[in-house]
Amino acid sequence: MVAASISSALLARGEHVVAFKPVVTGIDEPTDPVWPPDHELLARATGQAPAAVAPLRFGPAVSPHLAAELAGEVIEPDAIVSAALAQADAADAIVVEGVGGLLVPLASGYPVRDLAVALGLALIVVARPGLGTINHTLLTLEAARTAGLGVAGVVLTPWPDTPGRLEESNRRTIGELGAVAVTTLRPLVDASRSTLAAAGAGLPLESWL
Repeated sequence: MVAASISSALLARGEHVVAFKPVVTGIDEPTDPVWPPDHELLARATGQAPAAVAPLRFGPAVSPHLAAELAGEVIEPDAIVSAALAQADAADAIVVEGVGGLLVPLASGYPVRDLAVALGLALIVVARPGLGTINHTLLTLEAARTAGLGVAGVVLTPWPDTPGRLEESNRRTIGELGAVAVTTLRPLVDASRSTLAAAGAGLPLESWL
């Protein structure tokens, strides 16, 4: 939802934006009537074809390297990087959505973090607002910065309409200990482009870009 909101907001500003997600898994799972699979949601946000958003799509809801293994395929990191760069060259902006987290392997010995390094894009870390998020988010920030990635910000979502002491403390603690700007995104009522664009317009896009 964060990637789709960013994409929709940029599109609404008149920019030619493309979205890219290197691998989608779990497409054999039952679909939500409101929220489509990631690559379809991103395609809806940008007007692309879903296959253009995600060049690799697998049925089982497992990590990318296992999904490819089960399908008898091998994910080639260089091909993913080339596909992303080709998309970026034809647009004003590209929004790349990760898969499962920075250290999830796309292929043996090639985690999502390596793709982020290869593309050299600013990183937005999306995390839950509830219990456990401090540790998960700070570890992700550490993993990113260890690899030399620039972290533009953290988004906590779905942010409750009436956050409690826990959520507010988590937001403040991540910002202080992680030395990072933390923003929030409330649950969205639907997956329409207008709803996504409005949500994206409320994010600090200028500072991220």
